[in-house]
Amino acid sequence: MARVWIFGQDINTDQIVPGRYAPYMLKQEDDLRKYPFVEHRPDFASGVRPGDLLVAGNNFGCGSSREYAPLALRMVGVGAIVAPLFARIFFRNALNLGIPCFTADLTGQLRDGQEVELSLEHGSLLTDDGRSIQLPPPPAFLREVWAAGGIVPFYRTHGRFPGEGVTGRQGDRETGRQGDRETGRQGDRETGRQGDRETGRQGDRETGRQGDT
Repeated sequence: MARVWIFGQDINTDQIVPGRYAPYMLKQEDDLRKYPFVEHRPDFASGVRPGDLLVAGNNFGCGSSREYAPLALRMVGVGAIVAPLFARIFFRNALNLGIPCFTADLTGQLRDGQEVELSLEHGSLLTDDGRSIQLPPPPAFLREVWAAGGIVPFYRTHGRFPGEGVTGRQGDRETGRQGDRETGRQGDRETGRQGDRETGRQGDRETGRQGDT
């Protein structure tokens, strides 16, 4: 089961990863996994487990738009983040990286260190004391992005962005086939007409020569 990490309100990106630990300040980008909440909660990086759940108050991810803040959380395997309100850019960066974010206030319903089981598909939590908590059900395109591991892996797999249907591509293929058929027919007609004209001219010349003889 996943473990719950409780955070307060207005957790900003500098608290998630201070600027001096930006990837371009490190010897290796992989070292970034050592620094999420390194000052705000020093026990986090060494204690977090893959799939763990962050539960926070309002305005999670506020501050600068640095993408390496959610990247650090993904690198340590955070399974999802639940907060009543997310900073918009943080939410989008998290989506791009495939980190599930649910908009709900659970700070009064869960305790720090509690064990829970999260269903991303149904948007529900089962707690270690037997309670079931329903989160806002995620739309299908979000689940697709989460399953793919982010926007870029999704695009590489599907050749489209999430939410885009296949009708356009199908239509393009059908239009192309129709165009090929029409072009072929037009070419056949043009070739036929050209052939008729050439044959006619050739026949006229041959007939004229024969008559002269």
